[in-house]
Amino acid sequence: MRLTIIIALLVVTGYCNAQSSVTNYMRNLDKRVNLDMKQQPISEVLNKMSKAGDFYFSYSGSLFKQDSIVNIKAKDMQVRDVLDRIFNGKVDYKETGQYIILRYAANHLTIEPENITSAEKLYIISGYVVDTETGKKVKQASVYEKRLLQSALTDNDGYFRLRFKGEHTEVTLTASKDSYRDTSLVFLADITVKPEGYVDEDSEKGSEFFNSIESSGISRFFISSKQRMQSLNIPDFFANTPFQASLTPGLSTHGIMSSQVINKVSLNILGGYTAGTDGVEVAGMFNITKGNVKKLQIAGVFNGVGGSVEGVQVAGVLNDVRTNYKGVQVAGLLNHVKEKAEGVQVGGVANVVSKDMKGIQIAGFGNLTSKNLNGMQIAGFGNMTSQKMKGTQIAGFFNYAKEMDGLQIGIVNISGRSDGYSLGLINYVHHGYHKLSFSTNETINANASFKMGNANLYNIILAGKNFADSANVETAGLGFGHDFILSNRFSVAAEITSQYLYLGNWDYSNFLHRFQTNLQIQLIKGVSIFGGPVYSIYSTDASEGSSGKGYKQNIAPAKHDYISKRAKGWIGWNVGITIM
Repeated sequence: MRLTIIIALLVVTGYCNAQSSVTNYMRNLDKRVNLDMKQQPISEVLNKMSKAGDFYFSYSGSLFKQDSIVNIKAKDMQVRDVLDRIFNGKVDYKETGQYIILRYAANHLTIEPENITSAEKLYIISGYVVDTETGKKVKQASVYEKRLLQSALTDNDGYFRLRFKGEHTEVTLTASKDSYRDTSLVFLADITVKPEGYVDEDSEKGSEFFNSIESSGISRFFISSKQRMQSLNIPDFFANTPFQASLTPGLSTHGIMSSQVINKVSLNILGGYTAGTDGVEVAGMFNITKGNVKKLQIAGVFNGVGGSVEGVQVAGVLNDVRTNYKGVQVAGLLNHVKEKAEGVQVGGVANVVSKDMKGIQIAGFGNLTSKNLNGMQIAGFGNMTSQKMKGTQIAGFFNYAKEMDGLQIGIVNISGRSDGYSLGLINYVHHGYHKLSFSTNETINANASFKMGNANLYNIILAGKNFADSANVETAGLGFGHDFILSNRFSVAAEITSQYLYLGNWDYSNFLHRFQTNLQIQLIKGVSIFGGPVYSIYSTDASEGSSGKGYKQNIAPAKHDYISKRAKGWIGWNVGITIM
């Protein structure tokens, strides 16, 4: 019963589609130019033509000899006609944005109708696609009617058959094949017309679509070879419809033409393969989109988009966008954007942006932005920004940014350059502080510490030993500090440290907390001396005389502040030398 309903849905929606053509615009190949050049290289002719028409040429260096000399005189002639005269029809032309792409296309096609059947509201055309030079039948060529969105691939004998329902005063068939120039035939009632110099409205129309998603491993698994061949043959034709429904790619209301159609609403029971969505697309398992998606896309397993996404994208496992993203992206496993992203990414495991990210990334394991980040990264394990990070990174273990201007919070924070603040156990700035200090104070007479970070915030790893016959102390601890830069030679450091004191046994918790302010004076480059007052707080759960033999019994001096039963405070001092 359920299968019957699905099939009925597909059939009904097939009859309900209203179709509209892609919006026309002034094509570069239709622009008119004036040229009068004698004994000039082809490259110079193309350069002058591109400046006159305000566009660019794109071509392989091996397409022709760029120093070949040509003579050309053209008065108010279309760019297409000028190129035909230069290359004698051996080069094919396609438009993409401001570019005219020149491709080798010495091969030409023709459509040879075999049978044309016309009845009430029924039109059937069959025939062959033939190579005009060799006379051989061409297999796997696409034959299609753009306005009616009907298509077929020729078989191994070059044969095709198309059936059209409804009343049609005109049917235009186009044959396309990779490395061949397109050809079109117009069928009017019972008369077949092969117009001289026929120009297809859409054959050179620019495409904003990118088909890299079709070559990805996961997409190749779901897209048939016929569909990939169709996309290869007619990469630049697209149409708009309000609705489509699919059971699987290829089994849809648009049939094999589904990959050439942009829909307002797209419903894919298991999965679908379309040119784009400007509205809502929902799939039980997956959506594969060659072009752009706007507004909303939801899939139970994955969404794969070859163009850009603007809106909300939700997938149970994976979202893969091959150009730019703007909006909200949520995936149970991974969100991947190959170019720029702006908005919010939430990934159960990871988020990856291959260029710039502006917004927020939240992941259970890690976030990666391969260029610049302006916003926030939050991850259970780690965050990485390969270029400049302006904002905040928060991670359970580590954060990395080549240039950091903001805040890092993690156990390990690493940056190349930093104008911000790093808060963690280890804060390493490659072009920052790497200071080694040796000092003495009223409690421990020999101390060494290593400082990493920058003037805004640096962390301190310290160790020390009090050398005395009957008052030994061994200690290690951590801290952080900030430098107030007064001039090139003078600065003031405000530091807080916390260290454990070993007093001959591990039976008690002995902690010394120090709040110190040091005046720092640079003697020569790389060497400074420092000193200043300290307020210390010593807390312990040991009773007096509990230290081991030969170890210091009373850490606090005779004159001290009573803070609590287990804590004492006093004013002390600290002096030392720092080597940069």
